[in-house]
Amino acid sequence: MNEIKKPQVRFITIDSEDAGQRIDNFLLKTLKGVPKSMIYRLLRKGEIRVNKKRTKPEYKLVDEDVLRIAPIRVSEKTNEVSTQLNVVSNLEAQILYEDEILIVINKPSGMAVHGGSGVSFGVIEALRALRPEARMLELVHRLDRDTSGCLVVAKKRSALRNLHEQLRNKKVQKFYHALVKGRWSPKLTRVTESLKKNDLKSGERVVVVDNINGKESETRYKVIQHYNNATLVRAFPVTGRTHQIRVHCQVKGHPIACDPKYGNEDFDGDMKGIGVKRLFLHAASIEFTHPRTEQKLKIEAPLDKTLAKALKQLTVANNG
Repeated sequence: MNEIKKPQVRFITIDSEDAGQRIDNFLLKTLKGVPKSMIYRLLRKGEIRVNKKRTKPEYKLVDEDVLRIAPIRVSEKTNEVSTQLNVVSNLEAQILYEDEILIVINKPSGMAVHGGSGVSFGVIEALRALRPEARMLELVHRLDRDTSGCLVVAKKRSALRNLHEQLRNKKVQKFYHALVKGRWSPKLTRVTESLKKNDLKSGERVVVVDNINGKESETRYKVIQHYNNATLVRAFPVTGRTHQIRVHCQVKGHPIACDPKYGNEDFDGDMKGIGVKRLFLHAASIEFTHPRTEQKLKIEAPLDKTLAKALKQLTVANNG
């Protein structure tokens, strides 16, 4: 229903979760549907006050600040994400773990993590539709659109800050499973080629190996299973560069199955013949310290049915 609610004065008391952030950023998240330009105008005119005083957009909120927000009339968005859409309602079944501060979801392949660049909505917008009561839902990290698997979403700013710090300090371990071309040598356990992002005239972004101008990158690998003409490997990205696992597989002569940017046409044709219609790269597990309990948490995401079925059709190779 797209009713226009009668606006009223709102009072918000800031708690420790919201303290420390700029008031303009807080209002953008709190006053859903209110344009940024209007928020700046309301602050300038004194229609939004902190502790009864006018304030500037860059003001950083303090615990127990009291915000007074004058009545604002804004029509409910007509383009809100519908929870009736199959792709949205199906996400509920993909939630692997949820508590009062975190959600870990098994992101489907082909779904962006957020809307933009021609995508009307992504995982985060869909989750906000499924959890309208949540004051905050923010991505802790990202996954490529074509990659499936573990994606962590924070419900609290304190959890987001804590997990970002763990990521910076390399305390988060993300393990991926990839089906690659050919026989990956068990001795090939580290790939360290530097990577550089290139934007093509078409607007497409590709990543190339550039050991002079590129950024240092490292991925560690372990063979899970050899098949005839293919290998299932576990990849652990020590660094987090764009398309890192995909390019590191390609540069070693083992492109990932059905990779539209860095794949091998003949190999992809064989894989499509057994039902692989998407990039075979899956964030299989993630390990981190729970921000509140401080207990180690490991979440695993099962392969989707099409990839699991495809593996069963491959012939297991002799490891000798």
